[in-house]
Amino acid sequence: MRQPLIVGLGRSGAGLHLQALHTARTRSPAVWTGPVVAVDPRPDASAPAPGRVTVTRSLEEARPLLSPAATVVHVCTPPTARLGLLAELAAQGYRDIVVEKPLAADAGELAAVERLRSRHGLRITVVAHWQASELARRLRAVTASGELGRLLRIDVAQHKPRFARSLRPDDGHPTAFDVEVPHSLGLVLELAGPAETTGARLTDLRAGETVRPRMGSALLELRHTGGVRTRIVSDLTAPVRERNVTLTFRHGTAVGHFAPSDADDHVQLAVGDRREVFRDDALAAFMLRTYNRYATTAHDDPSWDAGFALHAGAVRLLDAAKRHCAEASAAGGSREEAVRAL
Repeated sequence: MRQPLIVGLGRSGAGLHLQALHTARTRSPAVWTGPVVAVDPRPDASAPAPGRVTVTRSLEEARPLLSPAATVVHVCTPPTARLGLLAELAAQGYRDIVVEKPLAADAGELAAVERLRSRHGLRITVVAHWQASELARRLRAVTASGELGRLLRIDVAQHKPRFARSLRPDDGHPTAFDVEVPHSLGLVLELAGPAETTGARLTDLRAGETVRPRMGSALLELRHTGGVRTRIVSDLTAPVRERNVTLTFRHGTAVGHFAPSDADDHVQLAVGDRREVFRDDALAAFMLRTYNRYATTAHDDPSWDAGFALHAGAVRLLDAAKRHCAEASAAGGSREEAVRAL
C-alpha cells in the first residue's frame, strides 16, 4: 500500500490530483493509505479541506511523515520548475513519481530527466488520464476492429479560455504547446504510432493592452510512420471549452468528446450514426491504475520503459515544434499567419 505526497497545491495538485485520489479510494479503499501529505512553500498555501491533507513547507518538513519506499510523489509544479525538484526527490530516496504533463519543458531537460531516471532507478509515470479513460479505450477498440477500415487521419480540438492563469507571473508554462496539447499527444501516439512534426504554429495571448507571447493558440501537425496524419489545435483564448478527437477512417468517422472540465464527467462517442453518452472519470481511473501498478509491478518490468518512452517522444515532438516556431519568428515570420513546413 502506498501513501501520496503531493508537491504543489495549485490547480493541478489541490483541484485535480487530491480529488481524484479520494475518488479512487472510494472505489478501492486499499489503493492508498493516509494521511495525504503535501509540500507547498507559498505562505498562503493551505489544506483544501480540513483533514484531507497535511500541508508542509518543504520536503525536509514532510520527510518524518513519510517512508520514501512506500510513497508515490505527485509532482504538480509547472514544467519549468521540475528538474531540480526531481533531483531533490531522487536524492531523498523517492522512486515512484507521478509527473504532470508534459514530462519536460524541452529536449535538454528531458535528457537530464532521463539521466536521473537511469541513475536512481526512478519509476516515472506521466499523467495521462485521456489514455486511461473509457472513451480512449473505445476509440482504440474501434481502430483495432477495422469496422470502419484503415485509420487515415486524426484531428484534435482542445479549446478553453485561460486568460487569468496565463497572465500570472508564476504560470510556468512557456508556450501554448505545454498546456492542453500533451493530453491528446500521448493518445494519438498510442493510436497511430511514432510520428514526426510536419507543421507548427503559435500565437500570442492578448487581453486589452496586455500580451503574453506564445500563449494564445498552438497548432501541431504530425506524420506518423504508418502514414496517418494528425492535426492538433489548441486555442487558449477561445470563448468556450471544447475537447474532442475525430478519427477519420476509409469508411467512416469516430468522434470522441472528452469532458470539457471537472464539473461534469459525462463524455460522448459518435461512431457513424451511433451515439453514446456515458460517465468517464478518467483522472480517478488513472490514479487507481497507477497506484495498482506501483504496488504490483516489479521495478525491472519493461512496461515502465515503454510508458516513459511514449511521453519522452511527445516532449521531443513538442520541442521540435517550439524550435521551428522560434526560428520562424526570428527570421521575421508571423506566428499568427505562417505554418512552418518542417
